[in-house]
Amino acid sequence: MSLPSAPTNILLIQLGDIGDVVLTTPSIRALRETYPQAHVSILVSKPYGSLLKSDPNICEVVEIVRTRGSLLHRLREFITFAKYIRHKNYGLVIDLRTGDRGAILSFLTGAAIRVGCHGNKNQFWHNYCYTTILSNLQAAPLPAHPGADQSLRILRKLGIDTSDSIPKLNIAPETGLAAAALLSTVGIASGGRFISINPFSRWKYKEWSNQKWGEVIDRIWEVHHIPSVIIGSIEEAADCQSILEGREARTFSLAGKTTLAELAAVISMSSLHLGVDSAAPHIAAALGTPTLTIHGPTDWRAWRIVDALHQVVSPNMSCLPCNRTGCEGSGRSKCLDELTTEPVTHIALGLLAAAPT
Repeated sequence: MSLPSAPTNILLIQLGDIGDVVLTTPSIRALRETYPQAHVSILVSKPYGSLLKSDPNICEVVEIVRTRGSLLHRLREFITFAKYIRHKNYGLVIDLRTGDRGAILSFLTGAAIRVGCHGNKNQFWHNYCYTTILSNLQAAPLPAHPGADQSLRILRKLGIDTSDSIPKLNIAPETGLAAAALLSTVGIASGGRFISINPFSRWKYKEWSNQKWGEVIDRIWEVHHIPSVIIGSIEEAADCQSILEGREARTFSLAGKTTLAELAAVISMSSLHLGVDSAAPHIAAALGTPTLTIHGPTDWRAWRIVDALHQVVSPNMSCLPCNRTGCEGSGRSKCLDELTTEPVTHIALGLLAAAPT
């Protein structure tokens, strides 16, 4: 289908996690290429919008906060925000997910054209929030980026597309300076080589053991004499200590010390990013940093491109990918528990050897 007219004021709604926001950047680019004169905005959860502040294809980043407190307080905050987006007078709103929140906010914009996808069949009211419901979305074959295509396939139904489906992020100069200052506090000089590591995920069944991360760090130091910088949230800072112990001269932690934008800037300065299936490898790849990502039960083929700069290690087990949240209700994944350091170290050393010094 095609839109009845060229919209001039467009809002994308992407209320997914950090990785989803990163993977939406080609969709933003597609809108800009299709409607170069339009005012393109995106609605995301706070603070994820900080990753998009320097995107040249976005006119405005709108952030919504999950408020806390009494039901009355939350209702007042939501009404205030609803009035705010209503007054923006969007002509076209496209919700890139199927959740209740995005559907309600789409409806509350009052836009003449509100596009969404079929929701859960038990949410009978969901589809009434939109003027246009899309179904039978077709995935693009490789070399299209499979993760970015999750939202691009929605836009293609509307006649909106781009020839470049690779996610891209931009770092603001002031953010880069702040990240460089943080790195200097742990002894990483400007321009100095280091690897960034994010061993953490919101879901423990995606994580590898801290002991194995330590072994990989030790081997990289032994061969290349390159230090490691661990990144993560403030909640993950304490968990870094078992990795840091005995490695303080060659491993440093910035977990909990950066904003999200500064974390991205740190990743952009690293020679290689190592991590598990989480948002950080998506950020790294979108910044042009080589990546090595460990996948267990999840199917990397649905989210990542593998090439000379971006590699994946996944256990060679017949049960994978199972997409389960741990084995037998344990919350842990045997495939990751049994994955040795050898394949991870081998590929990491190769990527570092190929990277410019």
